[in-house]
Amino acid sequence: MALLFLQDIKKSFHQSQDGPQVEVLKSISLSVDKGEYVAIMGESGSGKTTLLNIIATLDQATTGTIKINKQDLNELSENKRAIFRRKHLGFVFQNFNLLNTFNNQDNILLPLVLDKVPYKRMENKLLPLAKSLNISDLLQRYPYEISGGQRQRVAAARALITNPELILADEPTGALDSYNSELLLDLFEQINRQGQTILMVTHSAAAASHSQRTLFIKDGRIFHEVIQGQQSKKQYLQQITESATMLLNVGGTVQ
Repeated sequence: MALLFLQDIKKSFHQSQDGPQVEVLKSISLSVDKGEYVAIMGESGSGKTTLLNIIATLDQATTGTIKINKQDLNELSENKRAIFRRKHLGFVFQNFNLLNTFNNQDNILLPLVLDKVPYKRMENKLLPLAKSLNISDLLQRYPYEISGGQRQRVAAARALITNPELILADEPTGALDSYNSELLLDLFEQINRQGQTILMVTHSAAAASHSQRTLFIKDGRIFHEVIQGQQSKKQYLQQITESATMLLNVGGTVQ
């Protein structure tokens, strides 16, 4: 069953007040089933982050249909979009987006505080989640007092605390070394096995190889798709790498 459904999504904007419109997304149609883990790859400027922002309700498509769990996002007012975002989506960003004026516990609990969840319920959610992410001893510290890998785990906890229908990750390993990248990607695989749906934008073939399916965007369209299926992770990584190379080298009309 499709949790996320996009049909003929287009996005244009003016680069300057008097300049012509630039079409960033030319026609994107895709669906992501509940429980899937999908990666999106593409060159800089291909439109992948714009697409993620539209799915995240942080931006709106110029035309097209986007539904999450059958809710048409185009029908929501700005206020209702913010509520929907908080209740149904979780976000993991490259730069963590943690507030240094809050300790780690308060950063994690912030979405629940905004929803006025009783403290006892917040605590019941926080403690097992912090244990599973190995951050229990970091809760009373502040983001600036811990390492990048630890900050990303705190950010992951904040994304997961609301039990979101969809996790959206934008270059989540971009600010991490290889060791902490693997820890985070292993965590994503773990929560995906538990049923969490994940959509991840990444420039890294190694990161994409942790997903079940990788989409490649070129010139505002989906250019190619690689599915792991029964392949080993090594074989899947090889296919992703070859596809990424093809994406860089090919020109002309997108297929």
